[in-house]
Amino acid sequence: MTYATVNPYTGELLKTFADATDTEVDTAIAEAHAAFLSWRDTPFATRATVMRRASEILRRDIDTYARLLTLEMGKLVSEAEAEVTLSAQIFEYYADHAERLLAPEPLPVADPAEGTAVVVHEPLGVLLAIEPWNFPYYQIARIIAPQLSAGNTMLLKHASNVPQSAAIFEKLMLEAGLPKGAFRNLYATRAQIDQIINDPRVQGVALTGSEAAGSMVAAQAGKALKKSTLELGGADAFVVLADADLDKTVKWGVFGRHWNGGQVCVSSKRMIVVDKVYDAFLDRYRSGVAGLVAGDPFDAKTTLAPLSSQKAADDVKAQIREAVKLGAKAEEVGPPVPNQGAFVQPTILTDLAEDNPARNWEFFGPVSMLLRARDEDDAIRIANASPFGLGGSVFTKDEKRGAAVARRISTGMVFVNHPTMVKADLPFGGVRRSGYGRELIGLGLKEFVNHKLIDVVDIDAPF
Repeated sequence: MTYATVNPYTGELLKTFADATDTEVDTAIAEAHAAFLSWRDTPFATRATVMRRASEILRRDIDTYARLLTLEMGKLVSEAEAEVTLSAQIFEYYADHAERLLAPEPLPVADPAEGTAVVVHEPLGVLLAIEPWNFPYYQIARIIAPQLSAGNTMLLKHASNVPQSAAIFEKLMLEAGLPKGAFRNLYATRAQIDQIINDPRVQGVALTGSEAAGSMVAAQAGKALKKSTLELGGADAFVVLADADLDKTVKWGVFGRHWNGGQVCVSSKRMIVVDKVYDAFLDRYRSGVAGLVAGDPFDAKTTLAPLSSQKAADDVKAQIREAVKLGAKAEEVGPPVPNQGAFVQPTILTDLAEDNPARNWEFFGPVSMLLRARDEDDAIRIANASPFGLGGSVFTKDEKRGAAVARRISTGMVFVNHPTMVKADLPFGGVRRSGYGRELIGLGLKEFVNHKLIDVVDIDAPF
């Protein structure tokens, strides 16, 4: 596996990194386990100090951290700065709330005279995080902030195209005061992932990535009898009801589909619009997409970033061609994107018949699928006719109606009058082929802890 920084806008190879050796991997596991033996007993107040310090460093050095994101995966500078800030907020959240969320829970036993029972939440040990390139810092923060706060220690295998983002986060945590070995970045190979998962000192694995990667890692973890969580792909429904405010809805639609270059698991990939407003929505949406400005992600005027790599761009273009072969109509929108850089021309796909397999694909780029629904019930049917189940949204002027429709959509997250809301104090995760488990808030904090019963019994033996 080649770990390398390639600027997606210029195509320039900036730096390469050698794969980890098996000895380096074993040393990292040993150091993480040794760190765990002391970190698990470290007071919450001390752990919180480290989390808070990490947040402070991110805010202090936001320009440095943001620039690296733009350099490695092409993210707009404004989006990179927002990601750094979000990561800082996640560390702050657990500094403020981890102790309370992990407090022992007394159980209401049927007969108090028999004694007392309590559930305590204890860390498991060394965990492996396998993370993707589209949000290089946020993906790390949302797994290590809760798990380090819980008393676990972490190994990171990051995406091969963001090696410097991975390295700077290891440096961040050391500067924040985390003990050596408690969080370690490894430029691991696929074979070494199996080595790590099967090591008896490693107690679980969290993966964010593709269905293929998730299937492989879940199988490895299951064979080793290790806990796993998976956050995989999505084809989020963007449901537009007849009473939606079209001006507001279209603006959110353009943003929801094209932020981060369209490379977001929870971006609005399927625009499901009721027949009454379909044509008006399409006209306005087409105009909104045409207004995007593709260019240098370091330029503040740019609103459409290149994709993370030329291969990513080529793969999306191939998907579009295949969808057309299967009967879809593809309309390229807006001025031509630059020849320089890993760009894909914004594309709207229509006429996707019910039997067209492309309706269930995840396009990880600036490609919008517009699907016409007869009415509200049909829109819900279409929204649920997907193997994915990550997020989704409903647009309507009637918030109660929107909430009622949201309850009928089978996903892990649904937003009313907003395409997605990624925040430190909201849970994240999906169902079906979008994975299992949750990250963030108390749900994420308790994914890798031992919920241990301590029952103090005060009764006489029967004989």
